[in-house]
Amino acid sequence: MARAWGCAAVLALWGAGAQAQALIVTVDLSEQRMEVAEGGEITHDWPVSTARAGKCTPVGTYTPYLLKRMHYSTLYDNAPMPWSIFFLGNYAIHGTTQVDRLGQPASAGCIRLAPENAEILFETVREVGMDQTRIVVRE
Repeated sequence: MARAWGCAAVLALWGAGAQAQALIVTVDLSEQRMEVAEGGEITHDWPVSTARAGKCTPVGTYTPYLLKRMHYSTLYDNAPMPWSIFFLGNYAIHGTTQVDRLGQPASAGCIRLAPENAEILFETVREVGMDQTRIVVRE
């Protein structure tokens, strides 16, 4: 219950309205999957890892605001975050070295992808443009 309230509060402060965009990235927390759609057509379907018990991946619709090929976490011991797509404060979609954990909750709140998939998504967002990209996170 605390997770739902915490995420709801984050959404109320930061969420953006959904609009028709060129690139839609949909993350399903219950399925631990990501679908990427360009121009209304699904082009990728990948396993992800989102927040583990006691942590929160915020639900809502977001526009990415920062792309970094390599970021090191300022919150978690300089953990490497390759191909980072920041969408809300310190929350990002990024590659992980823990690929064996994909498909199950494992992160502190970020959305983890296999590094090769994170690179594909990063380059797609860069090409399409952050302003034409929406990240939709749902339960």
